[in-house]
Amino acid sequence: MGANQKRGRYLPSRATASADSVALSRIIGERLDALLHPSARYDALASARHRAFIAPRLFGSLAAFAAFPIYLAMRGAPTALEALAFAWLIAPILLSWFLSRTGRYESAHVLSSLSLTGLILVIATLTGGITSFAAIWLILVPLEAALSASRRVVAFAAMLALGAAAVLIAIGQLGWLPAAPAGDVSHGALMAVSVASATLYAAGLAFGSESLTRTSDTLLSVEEERYRLLARHMSDVISRHGRNGAVQFISPAVEALIGVPASALSGHGLFDRVHVADRPAYLKALSDAGRGGEARSVEFRVRREVARDDRGRPSAAEFIWLEMRCRPFETGVVSAAGEADVVAVMRDVTDRKQQEQALEEARAEAGRADATKSRFLATMSHELRTPLNAVIGFSDMILHEDELMLAPERRKEYAQLINDSGQHLLSVVNGILDMSKIESGHFEIAPEPFAPRPALLNCCNLLALKARENGIDLVTRAPENLPEIVGDPRAFKQILLNLVSNAIKFTERGGTVSVDAMVEGARLVLRVSDTGVGIAAEDLKRIGDPFFQAGTTYQRRHEGTGLGLSIVKSLVGMHGGDIEVKSEVDRGTTVTVSLPLAQPALTNVTPLAPPQPTEPQRPDYQVKKSA
Repeated sequence: MGANQKRGRYLPSRATASADSVALSRIIGERLDALLHPSARYDALASARHRAFIAPRLFGSLAAFAAFPIYLAMRGAPTALEALAFAWLIAPILLSWFLSRTGRYESAHVLSSLSLTGLILVIATLTGGITSFAAIWLILVPLEAALSASRRVVAFAAMLALGAAAVLIAIGQLGWLPAAPAGDVSHGALMAVSVASATLYAAGLAFGSESLTRTSDTLLSVEEERYRLLARHMSDVISRHGRNGAVQFISPAVEALIGVPASALSGHGLFDRVHVADRPAYLKALSDAGRGGEARSVEFRVRREVARDDRGRPSAAEFIWLEMRCRPFETGVVSAAGEADVVAVMRDVTDRKQQEQALEEARAEAGRADATKSRFLATMSHELRTPLNAVIGFSDMILHEDELMLAPERRKEYAQLINDSGQHLLSVVNGILDMSKIESGHFEIAPEPFAPRPALLNCCNLLALKARENGIDLVTRAPENLPEIVGDPRAFKQILLNLVSNAIKFTERGGTVSVDAMVEGARLVLRVSDTGVGIAAEDLKRIGDPFFQAGTTYQRRHEGTGLGLSIVKSLVGMHGGDIEVKSEVDRGTTVTVSLPLAQPALTNVTPLAPPQPTEPQRPDYQVKKSA
């Protein structure tokens, strides 16, 4: 029990001593931190170096000053040499004050080397020159300068120590050394004390160097871990590339972006996934950044895995857009060709690129709408002005028939011209209204079973007079046994009238317009051919656009709004049919319309029996030729 009591009394006392030492260390650390220059307080490595410079000099000088009275009590009055050595103890305090006030770390080490070399040179000169016990301390001058981590300071300190040694040798050879002071301390004892103290000082320098190295490694490890943590949790991808573009490091965020692990993109793994068309721009940006020393930016497409099979391997891929900003890696190391490594930051800009594409498409659509408006105005200004001028002009002449003395035949001719102009205006307005209804989705068709042959012959008869007046042969071929089809009879007639009237309008005198009808499979095929002016290849792909006619508006020889074939195209589409236009300049045009005989989707129409016959009928047809 007595032992336990002793142990209980001992443990608290040791814990108290430990707490006191921790508190004392904290107080000393706070005082040292207060002496640091502001430029070094926020840099952990600079703070460690400044403390390593200031602390040993302050504590060493303070310890020496504390020991000076004891030395005087034991030795008595000091000699001149001893007084000089103790006076030098003020120098470390001044050096600490200089670094604390200015923050110039290298300059403080230079001054320290100068002061130490000066002290050694003076003491050695007074105690035997190069053979003095103090000369051994010249070795410590460059060792102390090594703590500055500056090659310039170390080189200066080494040259300073060698210069001091050379001076001591020179004055010894010239016999300029003063007589050694008389004393009771032998040279051997002084040499032993000097070597021991120099060894202790060198050991302190070694411990200081090791402490700074350990601090530097710790700080580097902390910084690396911090940057690694940032790289791991950033949505942007950080990468480092060699001089040939190969990936040396890429952050784990790339796996969520591209769908493959970062290890698979090392080397040229990333380059292999860049779209072939974007690879030159990708390599050029990296090369320019490494060689030019300035930041570069590039956008490129990269393949991303979006699905995996049962074995976990990528089975589908798509391309996404990445924006990469790259700049040279600031290490100061460049190749013989003047190139450095490159660090890059990549981010997904697919949404922005899609928005830009949508904006560009909208801009193009607006441009097409503006062009359509311009064509509409240019066409309508001609198509409306011409018949209106005729109506106004000839009606004015009829109003003044008494003054003009118009004959009845002339009056009848003018009335007919007014009627023709009015009919033309009506057709133009009807075409515009029909096209407007079609584009707005308000044009409705009323499908019903009807016989296509009578409707076809009726349309051709209506246009036969116009063909005869233009000197054109209108030939109609329609088998008598054409089956009924399900469709809108009015729309069917409008399709035929527009196609045949167009063919007549663009065929020169003496030409031929042919209208053929036949059954192919389950479809009715209408083919309207002419020997007219034809359509150029560059205009053929735009035929069917509203208000478009082949050739420029002011060079064309034929009137029209350009709505005829556009209306036909829309009406055929409403019936589930197809239209095909083939043409050759000065050889003629053939328009083929294919309509389904029945439309199962229309539930309000009674389905027909299978049409007979199902093959094209050639022998049994009627040829109708205009006189």
